[in-house]
Amino acid sequence: MESGKGRRVWAFVLLAALVLLLLAANLAVGSVRVSADELREVLRTRGGVETAARIVWTLRLPRLLAAALLGGALAVSGFLLQTFFANPIAGPFVLGISSGAKLTVALTLILALSHGRTLGSAAMIGAAFFGSVAATGFILLLSARVKKMSLLVVCGVMIGYICNAVTEFVVTFADDANIVNLHNWSMGSFSGIRWANLRVIAWVTLVGVLAGFLLSKPMSAYQLGEGYAQNLGVNLKRFRLELILLSSVLSACVTAFAGPISFVGVAAPHLMKSLFKTAKPIVMIPACFLGGAAFCLFCDLLARTMFAPTDLNISAVTAVFGAPVVIWMLVKRKAG
Repeated sequence: MESGKGRRVWAFVLLAALVLLLLAANLAVGSVRVSADELREVLRTRGGVETAARIVWTLRLPRLLAAALLGGALAVSGFLLQTFFANPIAGPFVLGISSGAKLTVALTLILALSHGRTLGSAAMIGAAFFGSVAATGFILLLSARVKKMSLLVVCGVMIGYICNAVTEFVVTFADDANIVNLHNWSMGSFSGIRWANLRVIAWVTLVGVLAGFLLSKPMSAYQLGEGYAQNLGVNLKRFRLELILLSSVLSACVTAFAGPISFVGVAAPHLMKSLFKTAKPIVMIPACFLGGAAFCLFCDLLARTMFAPTDLNISAVTAVFGAPVVIWMLVKRKAG
């Protein structure tokens, strides 16, 4: 028991160190490199070389903090969905939930911009939340009729394709230049996030993750079976609603500001389960948050630097590393 706890402590230390290392790397590395001395001066005084200060404070720091927070939110959202469906391949992107949020955000933005209006952060999250809940509700209806999780995943993928097709159609044929610029967002990107956005992201993400952590005890009971959870006094109807709403809020926040990001919500929880050798929510929720943050920071670093100054879409990079994990899980379940 003690060795297990010690292993988990070291795993958390390792994850935290990895996140800090990736934060530093994301600050220093890019199309314009910032030396260690310049970086220390800029962070300490907000001054130093003017170009370096502008790059760090205006462009890189809000972007990397958003990548960390949204990556963590997406991983926790995926873990909540996996707990709800009792299957490790459930996730916001795989089940089409992120695509549903993407569609409603795109339609809301286009409607607002066509009338000369702009949307605030609350409206963006609200639109994404509506899309997330709508897609989740449709998946729940399908799950009542489709008993095999593999078929449910296929249905989710099809829902995602339909939502993506409609979004691309609307964005492609939009006339307004600002609307056309939604194309990069619709493919997934952390660029363009500013400090005002970051404050909203931080509040929504941290409150959502904390709320998920407070549900750790009923989640642990739910993992052992619905009957066991009911015997312990868990109100299953309310508990399921709380899981779905929390997962939808977290995935909606990600989609509203960064667009749909693929496979993080499935791959990160599975990697954390392998690292910590447990599925206990009290361990997995903070582990998923740190793991998702590290995953997205690493992928965003590659997206910015591989073909600098051209940025790759973040979903293209997360798919390269996340999709093999999902494939391995599917093969493992089939073999088992």
